[in-house]
Amino acid sequence: MSTTTHWNWGIFFEKTPAGDEIYLDWLLNGMMVTIALSICAWIIAFILGSTFGILRTLPNRFFNFIGRAYVEIFRNVPLLVQFFVWVYIFPLFLPDPIQDWLNQQNQMLVIFIYSSIALGLFTGARICEQIRTAIESLPRGQKNAGLGLGLTLSQTYRYILLPVAYRRVVPPLTSEMLNMIKNSAVASIAGLLELSGQANNLRENSQQAYESFIAVTLGYVLINFIVIQLMRIVEKKARLPGMIGGK
Repeated sequence: MSTTTHWNWGIFFEKTPAGDEIYLDWLLNGMMVTIALSICAWIIAFILGSTFGILRTLPNRFFNFIGRAYVEIFRNVPLLVQFFVWVYIFPLFLPDPIQDWLNQQNQMLVIFIYSSIALGLFTGARICEQIRTAIESLPRGQKNAGLGLGLTLSQTYRYILLPVAYRRVVPPLTSEMLNMIKNSAVASIAGLLELSGQANNLRENSQQAYESFIAVTLGYVLINFIVIQLMRIVEKKARLPGMIGGK
């Protein structure tokens, strides 16, 4: 028994039930939310990943333990579970005045904030390990030379180790950025109308499931293509002469 699919690519230019937009506007709005969510989460992830990655390389057991605990918790718990914890459980432990204030705000904005935190913490744990590996891959002589010149440990990291480590870690950071954009689709389970959420919204209202998800697939491909091209420019600018990949 065969099923005939009735394609209707013109659905994107038809009016939504409210009549004030077309369905294509929904997808474009979802794409903008996906980009905004990814940028906010990336800022959180990069700051936390860098901080805890550096802590994991310091000659201090306590700082090492803090960095390792962060990685073990947020890297080993599934992202979907973390989203549920941040969106539905974490707010219950906030003080009543803060809960009351959040309840008065735009709920889509509140979900966006929680989603950014969840995605940022999850990705930050992965970036942490990449920063740690990059620092530890540097010759020990660089650190010893900095300390031998009279620099403090923090100055040695700031002026000698980190500038080289960050250049080395650009390619894996690109992969993490692409993964984070794809992982942002999990936010749709919390009700955030990012790209995947808008696809579900369009499917339910137009009954055109195939067209909806093909359009969303192309949207993710477009976003990731742009990110890859931008990061290629960054990688080219960050190359160090004399190192692998440098000229």
